[in-house]
Amino acid sequence: MYHKESYKKHRAWHNKHFPTDESKTRHLRKVKAADEQNVTTWLQNLFFTCFSPLIAVPKQRWLTVGDAYGLDAHYLLSHGKQEVHASDLNPEFLRVAKQEGLITDYSSENAEMLSFGDDHFDYVLCKEAYHHFPRPYAALYEMIRVSRKGIVLIEPQDPISKMPFLLFMINLLTSLSPKLANKLWKNRFSYEPVGNFVYKISERELEKFAAALNCPVVAFKGINPNFYHEGIESVKTKMSDTRFLKIRLKKGILDFLVKLRLIPSQVLCVMVFKSRPETSTLMSLIKAGYKIVDIPPNPYLN
Repeated sequence: MYHKESYKKHRAWHNKHFPTDESKTRHLRKVKAADEQNVTTWLQNLFFTCFSPLIAVPKQRWLTVGDAYGLDAHYLLSHGKQEVHASDLNPEFLRVAKQEGLITDYSSENAEMLSFGDDHFDYVLCKEAYHHFPRPYAALYEMIRVSRKGIVLIEPQDPISKMPFLLFMINLLTSLSPKLANKLWKNRFSYEPVGNFVYKISERELEKFAAALNCPVVAFKGINPNFYHEGIESVKTKMSDTRFLKIRLKKGILDFLVKLRLIPSQVLCVMVFKSRPETSTLMSLIKAGYKIVDIPPNPYLN
């Protein structure tokens, strides 16, 4: 089946680009040595701060899924004093990451068939990996199964779902000329070289997921962190660097347009809670810019 071929290609991707332990070690040390004034670090922190409200409580148990380099687990360990198990389909980078002291525990995991029992972790984090999965819904149900409190999903947002007029125009064009519609909407059916469809998420999709499983609360936050390009590693977060100023200007414009609700954010941060969080947690999420959605309980289930 296609998903098996895709997983096979995914498993081989990192070894193709980093074939030896030495190359893996060099890459991890380079990332680890990057200072806070590096733009790549600045952009990554836009992702990481999304789950800051949850790591205020120390020694919670986390699982990171699709954490190829172990950097998500490393952030949780170093910034939140959490207990973290890192996982990826190919564990070879994680093995090196543990040797380098970036992570403490890891395993090889297929996101569709996690090897842990129900409610094994407090939280499961999947950051920038869900859209790579050949069968993302299977992974989503596995993540919620092994979590006790909830899951955190940080992924590209489906823009069409947030722009009704654009959706109307696409539907109209599709009824008249499907080829023309696909030509105008170039990434409607977007695939990666490793064989997976690029699966973007939406608020409505995750609301339905939560309602179906009787999860009481979902939290949403949009961010605009996608400004990576070749050579950006040399850019410093200094006001004297015009390259950084251009990135900040682009981000500022996008943030302003999102605030006006004229366009959706590039990335959507979603938290699906299996039980209602404490009031202090909800207040921290609201303060951090999250929209809280209460899901009504299923009246036909206890």
